[in-house]
Amino acid sequence: MKSKISNLLNEIRPFILQHGGDVELLEVKKNIVKVKMMGACVGCSLSSITLKDGIESIIKDEFPEIKSVESVE
Repeated sequence: MKSKISNLLNEIRPFILQHGGDVELLEVKKNIVKVKMMGACVGCSLSSITLKDGIESIIKDEFPEIKSVESVE
C-alpha cells in the first residue's frame, strides 16, 4: 500500500510544488499515513488545510481504509 500511496502523492506533488512546498511519505502504519511537509509548507498557516482538505482527502478517496494523514516534523 505504501508504494501506491507514494505514487498518488507523486501525482499531486506538482500542485504542491507550484506553491514552493513539497511532501514526503514517511510511513503507512495501522491505516495512518505519516508525511513530512517541506519547503514553503513549513511554517505556512495554510499547510494544515493543504494536509487535511487536500492530501488527506485525495488519499482517503482512493484508499477508504486510511483513517488519517498526519504531518510529522
